[in-house]
Amino acid sequence: MLMVGSIVIRVDDLASQISFWTGALDYVLREPPEDDFALLQPRTGQGPNVSLDAVPSMRVLPPRIHLDLYAEDQAAEVRRLKDLGAREVQWSRKPADADYVIMEDPEGNRFCVVDAAGWPGWAGIQAT
Repeated sequence: MLMVGSIVIRVDDLASQISFWTGALDYVLREPPEDDFALLQPRTGQGPNVSLDAVPSMRVLPPRIHLDLYAEDQAAEVRRLKDLGAREVQWSRKPADADYVIMEDPEGNRFCVVDAAGWPGWAGIQAT
């Protein structure tokens, strides 16, 4: 059996990325950060960890992997993420009826905010 334990994001400025991702995902530090690494976990304890790894790496576009963040209220979450420092990314090949908004964190790591208002998983999350 396998499960996702942690998603690793390469970062330049560890402190600012801790601030962005804890605010974006409502995560907390699992333990005090090291000089080049921080492990974030969901405040509720349920879900995968996010590891921030301050190791130089070349940015590749489009990224080979990215996060899809499900949003119950997509427009509100996009506004909130912009207030935290994220930016919306325009893509000429994005379908007109796309249910996602492409964004990037303050360092340019891309992710999508997916309109998941009807996702049945919300009931299990809100009950906890």
